[in-house]
This record gives sequence, structure tokens and C-alpha cells, in this order.
Amino acid sequence: MIRILAALLLASISASALAQTTPVRVRGTVEKLENSVLTVKSRDGGLLSIKLADNFAVIGLTRTTLADVAPGRFIGTTTLGERNGALVALEVHIFPESMRGLGEGHYPWDLKPESLMTNANVADVVTLGKDRILTVQYKGGEKKVLVPEDASIVTYVPIEKSELKPGAPVFSVAQRQPDGSLTAARITIGVKGLVPPM
Repeated sequence: MIRILAALLLASISASALAQTTPVRVRGTVEKLENSVLTVKSRDGGLLSIKLADNFAVIGLTRTTLADVAPGRFIGTTTLGERNGALVALEVHIFPESMRGLGEGHYPWDLKPESLMTNANVADVVTLGKDRILTVQYKGGEKKVLVPEDASIVTYVPIEKSELKPGAPVFSVAQRQPDGSLTAARITIGVKGLVPPM
């Protein structure tokens, strides 16, 4: 009996290990959408095929201003380097309330070498000339982020799935399956030619 239970436990652990997926950030433009398979031309020129979930979501990304980065908003920001003790933002994306908590934390990012991502709640905003200093808080930590005037500020908007057409600039966090294929449940599209800056 003990051997049987041990074998079942081992099989369960092995199955769990095989079921694990790896996140892959996809940046590029749509080549085609065919039978729920999205083909994206990545920024390095390669073609990636992504199997979309049956109920996949599409969300638009549009430009906004620093004025919309206010205390209480949940944001994500890609940063590179530091200045005066604060991380320096390359971009800030403002999440809608329905996406609050998505990817919360502070971790390495791959937009540029040594870039970081921080998804957090804005606790305070201080104006420093044309720049802003944000104090952002996430579970287990807090960061200061300097948002220079030239940083990209974007926010999410509703968009039709029909906008997922050739040439559309897209971003997605896909999952690499054990067999090497990519799957995704959400695709972000830049509105009016905007390249998602994340």
C-alpha cells in the first residue's frame, strides 16, 4: 500500500513538473490570425506562433499624460538606472481598476538590458520641474521612481478583437508550454500605431 501511494505521489509530482510553463514576453507586429493561432513578427525579425485561449482578451493601449498618474492609481513602470536615489522610468502604464494587482512587485525586465519592472500602487506624487517623483508601494516593498518629461505614459482602453489585424503593434506575456509551443490569454494592441512601450 505504501509503495502504491509513493508511486502515485511520484507520478503526481512528475505530472506537475511537466505541466509547468515559462512566461515569454512577445513584442512585435501581427502577421496574421488564423484558426486561433496568432503569428507575430517579433522585434528581432523572427516569426512567433501563439495559440490563443478560447476566451482570449484583447485590450488597447493609448497615450495619456503625467497628470493621470495620481495617488491611488495602480501602475506598471519599466525603469533603467537610478538618479538621485530614484529609479528612472522609461515608461509608465496606468492599469484600469479591473487589472489592479496584475504582476504586482519589483523584478527584472527584458525591454532593455538591466531594465526593471515595478507594478505597484502610487502612494505619492511630487513635482520636480517638468518631472515627477512617484512613491510606489507593492506587497513587501516601496520604491521611488523618477518619471522624466520624455517618458512614455500610456493607459489601457477597450478595443475590438477585430483590431488584431496585420501590422498592428502588439505585446503579450505568453506561456511557453513543455512542448515548446506558446499560448496566451491576453493580447495588448497599441492604438493608432502606438508601439506598446513595455
